[in-house]
Amino acid sequence: MEFKQVCSYPMNTASAPSNLELAREVMLKEAQSITAAAARLTEHSFTKAVEILLGTKNKIVVCGIGKSGHVGKKLAATLCSTGSPASFLHPSEAVHGDLGIHQQGDPVIYLSNSGSTPELIALEPIFRSRGAQIVGLLGNKESPLGEKVDVTIDASVDKEADPLGIVPTASFAVASSLGDAISSALMKKRNFSENEYAQTHPAGQLGRNLILKASDVLHAPNRVACVEKNTLMKDVVIKMTQQPLGAACVLVGNKLVGIVTDGDLRRGLQENENFLRLPAESIMTRNPATISPSAALGEALHFMETGKASPISLLPVVENQTREFLGLLRLHDIYGSN
Repeated sequence: MEFKQVCSYPMNTASAPSNLELAREVMLKEAQSITAAAARLTEHSFTKAVEILLGTKNKIVVCGIGKSGHVGKKLAATLCSTGSPASFLHPSEAVHGDLGIHQQGDPVIYLSNSGSTPELIALEPIFRSRGAQIVGLLGNKESPLGEKVDVTIDASVDKEADPLGIVPTASFAVASSLGDAISSALMKKRNFSENEYAQTHPAGQLGRNLILKASDVLHAPNRVACVEKNTLMKDVVIKMTQQPLGAACVLVGNKLVGIVTDGDLRRGLQENENFLRLPAESIMTRNPATISPSAALGEALHFMETGKASPISLLPVVENQTREFLGLLRLHDIYGSN
């Protein structure tokens, strides 16, 4: 795998790089380090790491300190949200009671750039006594931790990306990227789906889009301005004022045949002096776009944003076969706002 250096600026010269040049230099160095780490990955070590973490019904315990600890917290959170229960254990707090997080057989991930973190070395025999296997994301394979873990993932970097070359920048990016690679491999092995992901994010928009259906958030017919084809527009306006959702649905019996929107009212009042005396059927959009009550909110959102003519903010919900009107769905309802 080859990384193409797009640009490079000397870090210590008489003419110092601009802020933008420095920013690009740092980002490119981090990208180069990740690319190099990806090229060093071996089938044996990575597959073994995944098998260790996958081959248990227990949770995964992630350990690291300093910047590696911050990466570890992010990794544990990613694992939890993608089908692999995990918990971050701070090595210093572990010896003061937090070791209770780790139970018999829980596999462990060590994160250490130096590979010689004393707190992790001290915990290794305790984890072993509890039947743990340990995966090491290490910046130095030839290190004390490299000798103690069951498998090492090489997270080394040639040089950090900051101007001094000492701040955990490239090493942080590489460790985080490798953590994402492990999480993604476990997702694939577990056949983890979008719907399962949504179950761990029910409060977010992604969760709403995947879990909730149109029938869960629609406004029922008794909350919608429903009129007949011969209803005069004056009365349609009154109905729409009483039920201010932005549209009136025109029904024959309980079947939807058309819709009149706020935009139709504005255009009609501008173009026709007798607008309020016209029947709804002369103004309505016939056979408007609709959606099924079983459609996920994400499907409805995509439909509303990529409509044939232009994006729409209102969508009637009907039974597919009978065209029975079940309610009205607004863009605001998908986003959970009033």
